[in-house]
Amino acid sequence: MKPIQFNDLGAQYAALKEDIDKAIANVIAGAHFISGPQVEELEKALCDYTGRKYCVTCASGTDALHLPLMAMGVGPGDAVFVPAFTFYASSEVVSLCGATPVFVDSLPDTYDIDPDDLLKKIAAVKAEGKLNPRGIIAVDLFGLPADFTCLEPIAKENGLFLLEDAAQGFGGKIGARHACSFGDVSATSFFPAKALGCYGDGGAVFTDDEEMYKLLLSLRVHGKGSMKYDNIRVGLNSRLDTLQAAILLPKLSAFDVENAHRNGAAEKYAFQLKDHFAVPVIPEGFHSSFGYYTLRAKDEAQRTRAMDALKAAGVPSIIYYPRPLHLQKVYAPLGYKEGDLPVAETLSKTVFSLPMHGYITDEEIDYICGVLTGVE
Repeated sequence: MKPIQFNDLGAQYAALKEDIDKAIANVIAGAHFISGPQVEELEKALCDYTGRKYCVTCASGTDALHLPLMAMGVGPGDAVFVPAFTFYASSEVVSLCGATPVFVDSLPDTYDIDPDDLLKKIAAVKAEGKLNPRGIIAVDLFGLPADFTCLEPIAKENGLFLLEDAAQGFGGKIGARHACSFGDVSATSFFPAKALGCYGDGGAVFTDDEEMYKLLLSLRVHGKGSMKYDNIRVGLNSRLDTLQAAILLPKLSAFDVENAHRNGAAEKYAFQLKDHFAVPVIPEGFHSSFGYYTLRAKDEAQRTRAMDALKAAGVPSIIYYPRPLHLQKVYAPLGYKEGDLPVAETLSKTVFSLPMHGYITDEEIDYICGVLTGVE
């Protein structure tokens, strides 16, 4: 058996090589490397896939979160509610706008933001009166959409915008609705490790609001007006390279087949590991794209034993995320302490992710499970 990859981009390239190579060659031959026709083609295809009216591609998943906050004028004195158990970019963009992230605990089974704790945090901010509650950033963690059936009414009832951080969620669904279609605006990442990833950085913002769409188009090119030398607001330099758009088009065409393969792999993992670790929970009516396959150990010691055994057997594994955001050094001035968000803190000590991609084999899964079932 060949060495096991955490995310085998080589296997994906081998399967899509003809189409990817042709797409790259067409961009080079056309010599339209910035804002080439493949960018607009990708944005239309992404709208068709997600069901959104508008898509604005950009330079990274972080920018895809930052741009809509800029468009909505989020700034100093504003509070934006963010789950503590996620990647730093989800809160970093709030801080970049000068606003204050207010961290929310996670659900113990799906690991997504806890709607009940969110309501408590909203009420606490309102009662304190120091910050203006502005919005919610809800993260689709590990491929599973957050519970927008609860979150959308909470946002509406409290007058808050709702931004779906679908950096990991692309391909997930609730009922017939696709990830990237929830909330007022949504964002995804095309970082190579994502289920739909390019060969560099990239991202996209989705909305059904035409005015938001027009603002985003301006903001991603230095706040341009009628042209790039007519600057009417402060913006970013955040265009998706034409080469990356061209690479993403054949990957998007293959995405549903790869998504089905990842879901089949998740079932195989769960069948063999369910008696040894907590396997992913997918609520009824929800669909995960399983960009990552994450287990929860009974305690930190079991996780250490499991990851040590995997390493010794030549199997890569990763902890997403070893420290929740409210306990990161950068947020020490906000005054959070250990114990404030107990579920997020427990998850950081017990979860770990296994190899998962659209080309993982049954032989690889069986080998990995054989290692893990021997761990007490």
